[in-house]
Amino acid sequence: MTESQIAPTLPSHSDGVNLCLAELLQYKNQAVRWLPPAQSVWSQLNGQHMSRQKGRGMNFSEVRPYQAGDDIRAIDWRVTARTGKTHTKLFTEEREQPVMLLIDISNSMKFGSKLLLKSVQAAHFASLLSWLAVREKDRIGAIIYDGKRLTECKPTARQQGPLRVINALIEAHKAQITSSSDEQSSQQQHQQSSENSYSLPFSGALKHLHHLCPKGSEIVIISDFYQLGLSDKRRLSQLRHHNRIQFVQIHDPLEQGKTSFTGYESVTDNKQSLWLDFSAKKTKEKLSEQYLAHQLFIKDMAQTLAIPLHSLSAAIPLLQQLGGQRIHHG
Repeated sequence: MTESQIAPTLPSHSDGVNLCLAELLQYKNQAVRWLPPAQSVWSQLNGQHMSRQKGRGMNFSEVRPYQAGDDIRAIDWRVTARTGKTHTKLFTEEREQPVMLLIDISNSMKFGSKLLLKSVQAAHFASLLSWLAVREKDRIGAIIYDGKRLTECKPTARQQGPLRVINALIEAHKAQITSSSDEQSSQQQHQQSSENSYSLPFSGALKHLHHLCPKGSEIVIISDFYQLGLSDKRRLSQLRHHNRIQFVQIHDPLEQGKTSFTGYESVTDNKQSLWLDFSAKKTKEKLSEQYLAHQLFIKDMAQTLAIPLHSLSAAIPLLQQLGGQRIHHG
């Protein structure tokens, strides 16, 4: 039986809907699997582009006379030949590179048809990236976007960085799930909240990210990108001018019209509600068409801005997706 045929099971400590500390802490010990010289986590993702991991660089500092214990590989042979005395090149390690995450847990991310909510998968990947960043001696920061407000975690080094991001994610996600339950408890309340479900546009999150992240940051935007619009292109272009950006799109099979469910179900996009017949081929084709149109928009945006685009499914555990990818050459 191949890995793709193995029925996915929930990750440890996860119920697929809520977030807890234990399920996000487990990625602390997993981060070492993707440290150099191992293959980067990005090359394991099934994205439109492949991104090569940038290793820690060394900057030339000065040349001084050779001293006992110096690495002979650093000898500057030109200066040695010119002066007649052995000289060594000195290097300083490249300064740390802040890693900034923009994590979308807005209403469209509170969806999952098989295993995990998309927002839960986003939190799992954010946790892994956070631990990986501090393993590489970088600072980690984040902005959590829920459609109405932003939660800010300034770039922080060592274990305090990931722990701050994780705890902020748990609290913000809990508030989102709670508000979703409250909205469904009253039709009137649901209608009122629907009108203001995105009182803070995605552009507001990008603007805040622009002000918060230091120049030279590695920016990772984790979202389904349903809130991204053409008007955000300029802001992304400005961000990319001084930073490196990666897109990570979280998707669910049902968005593509892939489901084994054959009954009627009520669905909502927080603007309108309707009953869909999932046994009808037309229903699945319509979902697939909408998803493909969205994909064309995201891919065009990423290609135009030269931003690597990666993909993660909410229907398969994160580590299974990363470990299950195979790199084919040729």
